[in-house]
Amino acid sequence: MMEEASLINPNPVVHERKKERRSQLAPASNGDAASVREPIDAQEVFEHVRDVTDPEHPYTLEQLNVVSEDLIEVDDAKGSVRMTFTPTVPHCSMSTLIGLCLRVKLLRALPGRFKLDIKVTPGSHSSEHAVNKQLADKERVAAALENPNLLDMVNRCLASSEVDLKP
Repeated sequence: MMEEASLINPNPVVHERKKERRSQLAPASNGDAASVREPIDAQEVFEHVRDVTDPEHPYTLEQLNVVSEDLIEVDDAKGSVRMTFTPTVPHCSMSTLIGLCLRVKLLRALPGRFKLDIKVTPGSHSSEHAVNKQLADKERVAAALENPNLLDMVNRCLASSEVDLKP
């Protein structure tokens, strides 16, 4: 965490956490358990990212209203997830890091068949085009994740969201 004097948004608005809502879908049973796969929907994707911690504050991205279920589109049949996130301030220098955290979280949580498209919400950031370009560039994302300090920051942001995934 940064010192308060250097925070980009020293007094963010903190929203109440919504009740956890796990999908109640039951897999279809045709006798062959290996062929059954439960579809992924926006609610499930949101459950994966809601507890990612903000890089500057001890709050989750849900509490800061950076992510919300209505900003997620999933096409399970085509294997695509489109997600936008809304930085707390239009000049947030942590936006690319937040997008990287969301991408890594979903890469770790979702089946490999999914293509991820993660962008800032249109009109929510002063450098929207540049941030989206960085997040869409696979080589830049891979290079960022090879940086031990950056990977450590990503893992710290994801730590609280991965507690319930450990056996």
